[in-house]
Amino acid sequence: MHMAMTMGAGVLLLVVFVLFGWLWGASGAAMALAAKAFVPVWLLVALLNMWVGVTHAGYTVREELPILLVVFAVPALVAGLVAWQLSRS
Repeated sequence: MHMAMTMGAGVLLLVVFVLFGWLWGASGAAMALAAKAFVPVWLLVALLNMWVGVTHAGYTVREELPILLVVFAVPALVAGLVAWQLSRS
């Protein structure tokens, strides 16, 4: 359940980034750039989530690594699709 909530929060954060891209540039290119800027920020958040899982929840890095990959990959793929669609328009 925590994984789904974390990925949902990632998609919501992506929406916030894209909306700020619209506010700053009012164009599809600005929104695509904001979606691209989301990816490294989300990587940091996902790594922080892994660090909490290892240090506070008692999981090993080996147990947390697949979770990190899924938690990072789903919102990052959505961001890639959004950036691709916005750059086409």
